[in-house]
Amino acid sequence: MARIRPWFFLFAFALLAGTAAAEEFKIIRVDDLAKLIDSKTPNLEIYDANPASTREREGIIPGAKLLPGLAFDPEKVLPAAHDAKLVFYCANTH
Repeated sequence: MARIRPWFFLFAFALLAGTAAAEEFKIIRVDDLAKLIDSKTPNLEIYDANPASTREREGIIPGAKLLPGLAFDPEKVLPAAHDAKLVFYCANTH
C-alpha cells in the first residue's frame, strides 16, 4: 500500500458474515485494512472499484481483485462463501 498517496481516501465497506439481520456495512480505515491483511484474516476479499486510469496513477492494494466496472454479475465476481469479509474501495473523494 506504499504507493497509495495520503490523500487517497479509502472507501471500504466490509460485509460481515451472519444472518441477513446481522449483516452490516462499515467504513474501514486504511490502517485497519492493512492490519487485516498483515494478520492474514481468513476469507478476506478486497475489491478495487477504480477505473484503469486511477489504478495506473495510484496503484492498487496488493491482492485486490479488480472489479470489471459498475455493471458486473456478483455471482461471477464475488465469492460463494457466505462468511467472507468483503472490502470494496475506490479513490472517489465524495
